[in-house]
Amino acid sequence: MIPIIINLLKVLGALAFFMYGMKVMSEGIQKAGGVQLRKALSMMTRNRFLGVLSGFLVTAFVQSSSATTVMTVSFANAGLLTLVEAAGLIMGANIGTTITAWIISVLGFQVKLHTLSIPIFAIAVPLLFINKGKIRFWGEFLIGFAILFLGLQFLQESIPILQNDSDSLAFLSSFANWGFFSGLLFILFGAITTIIVQSSSAAMALTLVMSANGWIPLEVAATMVLGQNIGTTVTAEVAALVGNVFAKRAARIHSLLNILGVCWMFIMLPFFLEFLDNILQQTIYTNSAYTDAKNVPLALAAFHTIFNILNAILFIGFIPWLVNLATKTVKSRGENDEINRLNYLASTVSISELSILEVQKKAAHFGEITGRMTNFVSTMLFSINAEEPEEMMVRIQKYEKITNRINLELTEYLLKISKEDVTSKTAFKIKGLIDSCTELERIANIFHQMANTIERKRKEKIWFNQQQRTRLTDLLALVKRSFEITNENLASTQENPEGKLKALKIEEQINDQRDLMRSESQDISSRQDYNVHSELIYHNLFTSLERIGDHLFNISNTIIASPS
Repeated sequence: MIPIIINLLKVLGALAFFMYGMKVMSEGIQKAGGVQLRKALSMMTRNRFLGVLSGFLVTAFVQSSSATTVMTVSFANAGLLTLVEAAGLIMGANIGTTITAWIISVLGFQVKLHTLSIPIFAIAVPLLFINKGKIRFWGEFLIGFAILFLGLQFLQESIPILQNDSDSLAFLSSFANWGFFSGLLFILFGAITTIIVQSSSAAMALTLVMSANGWIPLEVAATMVLGQNIGTTVTAEVAALVGNVFAKRAARIHSLLNILGVCWMFIMLPFFLEFLDNILQQTIYTNSAYTDAKNVPLALAAFHTIFNILNAILFIGFIPWLVNLATKTVKSRGENDEINRLNYLASTVSISELSILEVQKKAAHFGEITGRMTNFVSTMLFSINAEEPEEMMVRIQKYEKITNRINLELTEYLLKISKEDVTSKTAFKIKGLIDSCTELERIANIFHQMANTIERKRKEKIWFNQQQRTRLTDLLALVKRSFEITNENLASTQENPEGKLKALKIEEQINDQRDLMRSESQDISSRQDYNVHSELIYHNLFTSLERIGDHLFNISNTIIASPS
């Protein structure tokens, strides 16, 4: 009994070593190239086809479909992705995760890259002490790369130990002769393995090693791969439990897509594997993977990739149907369940470098929401309809609460990201976004104070003269334009020096308008028709608008100073 436990621990330890290497490699490459990938993704049009490409790139980059789908669920929860867009990303993630099988099959089994792991450490470790540019992050990537293949080597050495232990694994061979039920059993085994290790890539590595050692034949390994496609959906489903109805529906789309894909492929599996093996014998290897275990890893990698590509092609036209089915199977529990919130959902692999792009979009949306309050205040000031000011007051109170909530969500999310090991540029970006959210929340508070002042003015029947009305109209127009420029700067993911110049110019115009109004206010104080109550409220309003302009300029100045 004790030898069995020790052997199993060796396998689990090797698997953990492999997963740690994958995590270090993923986070290192994100830090080294995350900015460039963020820029590339930001330029992609939001449609289902380019969504597939986006999902593929992100997953190939971070080497974890679970990380991509958890990120997708998080952004569906925040309202940053529609369910159609989320479905495209999930399809792409399914394809992107197949890159891992190719890396392991070619570099792990064909090239035997583990023999170079120690020399790679010798090169990588000194790079960690170089703080210039991105050299240190490439060092982290190389270390993760070396650890990954050392873990794979340990896994390859551990499996034969288990294979030779007839007492521990003899039961497995007896299950391979049950025909259709054997297939279902190994699909279940693949799914459970993926759920336990919380990584389809790690489960795939385990399957590749077992098949390469001749422990399991090609058809059994292929059914386990299908099970892994189902098992990986559990991560997103669990992450969505704390989310709203949109997060749960995004996770359900992932489950439906993978389960339906496994269903049709399971029916076609014997014919598909034979056809694929014939093609591979003519192009990649000579001996059939059915008879030569050394060729099974390459056959599995090809099967995994082609299956997920075919599944995406098959279902990409049915995305609206998948969305509709997910909507019907995941019912809303009321208005609170449909409120968009940005929640930090943990994943086995960090995606902090990539998630900044979507957080910035949420911040830009925050700016757009806050900017609407300019129109509400304008309507309260100048509407001749007796009911409209009351309606606008209710809206401003509602929006002030909304901005408080968004500021809290974004700040908490960014603070959690900042606790991870991120680059100095990303840390600076995070600080800039936190400061910008604080400025927007302060602006919303100022609008709320202005609304209370206008409400008091209306109830006390205090009126402005024509000049005061004209000046306030002009100042409100300038503030509205300042909001437009600020929101453009918040949404921009590229270097934007012109944005700062525009912000500075409109800030100077707001200050000039404020100075003009202040000067005119002093000049008319000696007039007989001077109304001290009107003048105090007038002064309060144009001073508040000028303060809003200051906060808006602070946002542009902060966000543009932060590296993209």
